[in-house]
Amino acid sequence: MSHPSEFDPGAFREFERSGWHKAAHRYADFFPAITSQAVEPLLDAVGAGPGVRLLDVASGPGNGTSAATARGANAIGLDISPVMVAKARALHPAVTFLVGDAEDLPFADESFDAVMTNFGLLHLAQPEKALREFRRVLRPGGRVGFVVWAMPDEAIGFGILLKSIEMHGNMNVPLPPGPPFFRYGEPDACREALVDAGFAEPMVKTIPQLWRLPSPDALVEAFMEATVRTGGLLRAQTPEALEKILAAVREGCKPYANDGAIVLPMPAVLAWAVKG
Repeated sequence: MSHPSEFDPGAFREFERSGWHKAAHRYADFFPAITSQAVEPLLDAVGAGPGVRLLDVASGPGNGTSAATARGANAIGLDISPVMVAKARALHPAVTFLVGDAEDLPFADESFDAVMTNFGLLHLAQPEKALREFRRVLRPGGRVGFVVWAMPDEAIGFGILLKSIEMHGNMNVPLPPGPPFFRYGEPDACREALVDAGFAEPMVKTIPQLWRLPSPDALVEAFMEATVRTGGLLRAQTPEALEKILAAVREGCKPYANDGAIVLPMPAVLAWAVKG
């Protein structure tokens, strides 16, 4: 899922925003079970606790924002998708959620003690710009934290699916190009991004995670129906290619069969730093 270095950020941003208008309806069926495993470590990293003013960017269905609120933080969730924001408000009616752009935050300088995003950087046209925005709205000494997927040779669900598409499908389908999806999958890339954005004391660690799904077919369904970029890649394949991709995914998942289901290692990378 590599992309050219030159692309139209506006086109990619609209692709993501409009894509989540559809994917949001199925996202909760598949992904919170895995992405929620990173929430508590992320909250620990940014020091979420009583009285902490916290911004959760790309908040999705709102699990991270709600968990921060449960710790006593004064938390706000922000997402570019109105559909996601509506779902988050319905799921967590006591928590504040707003529609907004991570790359142009609608908040004054030094408004927050902590800013975090749980798998949000992957969906941004200009993640480096977003990190600078995170720094702008943080008070001096405030903490930033983000979680992204590890590389696909470690995040096995991605590895199996992408290898199957490479073998039996077409990776060069007409989708709006954007930043490399696994741009921050390596710890050194996370540290470099934080330092380049002006943060100090960058730290990185891997979070072990397991994704339990009822079948290999559910893995394909999750990515096709509940994601934007990978879903777009799958939906652009021919029916014949999809049949072969599904067969390859079923074969690739065999080593991870467990009591009538599949259990896939899906580690994440957690990075955090301080505004000096």
